[in-house]
This record gives sequence, structure tokens and C-alpha cells, in this order.
Amino acid sequence: MSVTETAAAAAAEEADLVARIASGDTGAPVAELSRRYGRQLFRFGVKHLGNEGLAEEMVQETFVRLWRTAGRFDADKASVGTYLYVLARSVAADIYKRPSSRPFLPDTSINEQAIMADSVDQILDSMVIRDALETLAPGQAEVIRLVHEEGLTQSQIAKRLNVPLGTVKTRAFHGMRALRTALLERGFNGV
Repeated sequence: MSVTETAAAAAAEEADLVARIASGDTGAPVAELSRRYGRQLFRFGVKHLGNEGLAEEMVQETFVRLWRTAGRFDADKASVGTYLYVLARSVAADIYKRPSSRPFLPDTSINEQAIMADSVDQILDSMVIRDALETLAPGQAEVIRLVHEEGLTQSQIAKRLNVPLGTVKTRAFHGMRALRTALLERGFNGV
């Protein structure tokens, strides 16, 4: 089994776990997803909230929200991991907004936390974008990746892919439209 097939099988298995949660089976599916993602979510919470206790609370609330919203999960729009991180980011924001969750810090720490929060948001945004790119036709995704990751012009892309410039322009146009739609479906507001 190839790496792609293994990843697809794992994604399907995780989507099935969320479907089981949506149908009322919360025990084993929640435990399995917690085993797979709990540590990563905890580390995310510590980085985002700066406190292990608040991070634990964030992880618990993330899985509560998963249980409540499992029926809305759509495997065609996002992976389970991306869905959990979007939930976690929302939970972390809610926890951070509570006055009781924020320690009194000197002004320099506040600036450091703002920078850290920005980088965490950038990581999550890139996960959502990467997930949306996966929905595009391969030719469209390839052109968009070459533009954004390597900074190539359309002429350079045509030369590299050995296709007409018009084909690159068409793929870029339709790819960006499809990407914008996919990102909006995922609730991404940066488009």
C-alpha cells in the first residue's frame, strides 16, 4: 500500500469515527481520536494559552464540541485533524477571552503572546489552505503551488510543465476560483 493509500485509509477511518460519534457512539470513537490527537492539541493549547491547566481544559472542550458538532463534519471539506484544530482554535479563543484565564503580565509578555498567537494562527491557516488545495484538480493545484511556493511566473510554469501558456493561465484562473470556494466552505476568511 502506497503512502497516499495509507493516508487515505487513515482519513477514511477517522471520518468513520466522527460518523459514529454523530450517531451517538461516543465512547470508543472519542477515546481513539483523543489518543491520536490529544497530545498535539495539548501542545497547541500550551503554546496558544501559555498554561497547562488551560490547555487541558481546551482539549476537553474541543472533544465536547466535536461530540456536539460531529453531525456537521464533512470529510469532503476537511480532514478530521483540520476539523479538530479549527475547533481547538475556537475553544482557545473563547478561553482566552475569559478574564479569569489571563494572568497579569508585563507589557513585553503580552507582545510575545500576540506574536505566538499570530504564528499559531498562521500554522492553522496553512493547514486549512493545504487541505483546500487537496480538493483541486491536480493540474490546477500544481500551478497554484508553483506560483505560491516557488514564486514562478506563468511563463516559467509553462516551460517547466511543458504545456502552453494558455493552459497555465486557464488552470490558474479556475484553480484560484475553486480554491476560494473551498476555503470559504471551510470558514477561512483570509480570501
